Amino acid sequence: MKSVVIALSLLALSCATEASAAQTPAPEYHPMRPVSSCLRTDRINEWHIVDARTAIVRTGPDRYLVKLQSDCPRLGYPPKGLVFHSNPANQAVMPWRICGEAGETVRSRNQPPCAIRSVGKIDKAEFERLRKQAVRHGSGADQPTRP
Repeated sequence: MKSVVIALSLLALSCATEASAAQTPAPEYHPMRPVSSCLRTDRINEWHIVDARTAIVRTGPDRYLVKLQSDCPRLGYPPKGLVFHSNPANQAVMPWRICGEAGETVRSRNQPPCAIRSVGKIDKAEFERLRKQAVRHGSGADQPTRP
């Protein structure tokens, strides 16, 4: 009888743990492909912070929507500039490309990094609509140079 009670207790605990884990799912990543379509940080012309979780970036004719995993309220504050970092696996191969992969971050200088949730291309009309809502902005001249 004792072993049945213990077994049922363990089963209940296991179910409770699984239910708790299901309530906080890990972020899903759907990186941009092909890699040639990813955001090139060495070609940024302008950037805008739309809200604490959203930035838009233009690199010549290409426009991108960058979504963050959590609020990053200090993003874009002085000194101006957004500093993007590719994930550790891509550092040696393509450190200046941001595709929305796990481990990629963006930050303002002298501020903590913010995890990127997704990166995707948007059209000019959507870029302009979001640009009008932006709370902070900068240009390619604000960007750090590539090593």
